[in-house]
Order: sequence, then structure tokens, then C-alpha cells
Amino acid sequence: MAESEEKIICVNRKARHDYFIEETYEAGLVLKGSEVKSLREGKANLKDSYARIVRNEAFLLNVHISQYPAAHQFNHDPTRTRKLLLRKRQILRLGGKVAEKGLTLIPLKLYFKDGKAKVELGLARGKKLYDKRESLRKKAAQREVERSLKSRI
Repeated sequence: MAESEEKIICVNRKARHDYFIEETYEAGLVLKGSEVKSLREGKANLKDSYARIVRNEAFLLNVHISQYPAAHQFNHDPTRTRKLLLRKRQILRLGGKVAEKGLTLIPLKLYFKDGKAKVELGLARGKKLYDKRESLRKKAAQREVERSLKSRI
């Protein structure tokens, strides 16, 4: 059996810089036709987006999916709230975790898997400024080590 193909639409690079990702979940998206067409063209942005649990339902907010030019009057609102498709047990678990202090749901990437639009959600804890500096220092040190190893060869 072949592994399922993933076509990445967009990635939220800033999320891993601003947050510690504790767990990740895969969720489906409820979309309109013009949104799917725009996503197939790769016209989406996850900047400043997040997910919320409201009355045992999960929603994705502030994701910008550009309007599809050929849809004309049947187009969608680019930043509308979209419903997430998760199992009930997952929603209840995430709701409990988000109720804890400092945890939030952040979309990490949008992609197509087996022709269906999916979003990877990260259960995240915000980083403080000193944590971000530490991450940058580690990354720079790692780069330096790789550079020195490369020059030896």
C-alpha cells in the first residue's frame, strides 16, 4: 500500500519561533468550493491564526484564504471562521488542555492529504523573550558546528 501523498499549501514558520509545541493533531476543514480552488493554487496565509473550542466544536479563526478570481459573486470571505473536523474525544481533550493556563491551539501547516484539505494543529505554550533568544543561540551554534564539519571534508 502506497504512502498517502501530502501536498503542503502553507506553513506557519513563526509558530515554532513564538511557541513551544507540545502535541500536534491533524484536523479536516469544512470549506467552500472557491476556498478549495484557492488552496490548490497555494493562496493561503496562517499568520496570526488560531483555533478555538466553542460548545464542543472546533473552529479555525483568522486564516486568510484568498478569493478565487473565477468564482465572481459566489466567492467567499477571505478570513471567515472555518469549522474543524475532529473526533469528539479529541475536541474534549483539547478543550480541557486549552482551559489550562497558557495553552493555545495554533495551526502549523495547511496541506492536502489524499485530495482532502487538512490542517496540522499544535497545542502550544507561548515562549518568553529569553526563550526565543536561547533558541536562536542554539540554532546559530548548530549552524557553526555543521559549517566546521563541512570544511573538514
